[in-house]
Amino acid sequence: MSMPIRIGTRASMLARAQTSTVAASLSSASGREVELVEIATRGDVDQGRLSAIGGTGVFTSALREALLANRIDVAVHSLKDLPTAVADGIRLAAVPPREDPRDVLVARDGLTLGELPVGSRIGTGSPRRAAQLHALGLGLEVVDLRGNVDTRLGTVHDGSLDAVVLARAGLARLGRLGEVTEVLDPLQMLPAPGQGALGVECRADDRLGDDLRTALDDAPTRICVTAERSFLAAVEAGCSAPLGALAERVSVDADGSEETDELWLRGVIVGVGGHPSVRLSTTGSPLEPAHVGSKLAAQMLAEGAGPLLDDRAESEP
Repeated sequence: MSMPIRIGTRASMLARAQTSTVAASLSSASGREVELVEIATRGDVDQGRLSAIGGTGVFTSALREALLANRIDVAVHSLKDLPTAVADGIRLAAVPPREDPRDVLVARDGLTLGELPVGSRIGTGSPRRAAQLHALGLGLEVVDLRGNVDTRLGTVHDGSLDAVVLARAGLARLGRLGEVTEVLDPLQMLPAPGQGALGVECRADDRLGDDLRTALDDAPTRICVTAERSFLAAVEAGCSAPLGALAERVSVDADGSEETDELWLRGVIVGVGGHPSVRLSTTGSPLEPAHVGSKLAAQMLAEGAGPLLDDRAESEP
């Protein structure tokens, strides 16, 4: 009898919910038993500002260490938290189908972002979301906020804050979309690269990787997130940078007689306090998603986006 597949997950309710979907799919496809193993990450233990505690890898390094130490066989991450640099001895074996990547607002009294009065207090722990909120010029007070989904939603329920911004995907996986008061248009708030997607890793030399890819990998999702993460890597920004990106595959009329696929990628990099910002888009072949991402990065850096990231880094305590 084969041993159960040990799947590492963070201990939060959201992490366990999304890991459970991976576990169920893998068990069904492989016929093997699976077990969830909770791993405490630095980002879970330290509730300081993400930029202050290291930003990149704070939610993923402990899972990767457990994988390399053979304490688990599979690690499941929120892909937006996963560093773009390749980790020695580890393979990104699968990217399952993506949830809706957009951000959402949960506000008191059912309000939308545009309906919140000037001076309203809106919570987020994300420099990306904070910068884009400031850039909208709505006169809102952006409050740094960490914690699990219950903690963040609780600040609206108890009146501590007027609203919070979260990822729609997380609320969908927890069955709490009913609390959303507005789904934010990417024209207002571009999501983080990889938001809404999961990354399933295993050891590079483990044959389990092929089974994971066969059972779980979704090619359209992988194409889009590859473009987004290539953009992130090419501008040399970390997961907590004030940067958003969203890729979509679209059908276009090539010559009036047939349709063909294109990959569209939008990106934004925002300066301290929401200004200035560089927002551009590009297109390319879905067969070359990494090239599309690096092309957009080169265009944005040529437009002066690099100093915006440098200024943000220098402004952090």
